[in-house]
Amino acid sequence: MSKIALVDDDRNILTSVSMTLEAEGFEVETYNDGQAALDAFNKKLPDMAVLDIKMPRMDGMDLLQRLRQKTQMPVIFLTSKDDEIDEVLGLRMGADDYVKKPFSQRLLVERIRALLRRQEAIDADADGTGGGGETKVMERGNLRMDPLRHAVSWKGQDVSLTVTEFLLLQALAQRPGFVKSRDQLMDVAYDDQVYVDDRTIDSHIKRLRKKMRTADQEFSAIETLYGIGYRYNEE
Repeated sequence: MSKIALVDDDRNILTSVSMTLEAEGFEVETYNDGQAALDAFNKKLPDMAVLDIKMPRMDGMDLLQRLRQKTQMPVIFLTSKDDEIDEVLGLRMGADDYVKKPFSQRLLVERIRALLRRQEAIDADADGTGGGGETKVMERGNLRMDPLRHAVSWKGQDVSLTVTEFLLLQALAQRPGFVKSRDQLMDVAYDDQVYVDDRTIDSHIKRLRKKMRTADQEFSAIETLYGIGYRYNEE
């Protein structure tokens, strides 16, 4: 049974969403502010967190920033209907996905299931019980990726990536010089039945580049082809 942390200062959302998730077989822990959630996470991490952005004491952005210092567990943001800035910032800070309020609870459940399936597949590969996906160490010039350890290094320096960022980089680097469209990258990073828009992929790529530049300020291996997609150029 996967444990989901639901963090929102709206008690109606906490009640209704937790009831839905429990009916779907999840174990749910609820928190009405970011600080309370962080205190609990410091003792034991859940399998996934669903975070509202605007909360008292500690908002979702601050909580995500603290989490990414210690874990790459899947995180979904709940964002306001018209607040695109929050969506983009959240993705750039390392969120895996976002759902706009007011939202379909069925959509949220499907997004949660998709991210958990992806995480479980990676964990299974890491402990040798899985059978799918590319598991061999891949080296492309200065890049080294080890799927079994979920480890990435550039010029010998380790780079910490979320699951989404890892999958996107792996998809691009598998075939240097070949273009991957946004649709192709969405298929890699998300379940086929889960809708995401182009901006989600663009934000993940920007975050990925930023992280790679912590290892090398001159990193430029991921090229944008405007209106087409992205390409990995082996240096």
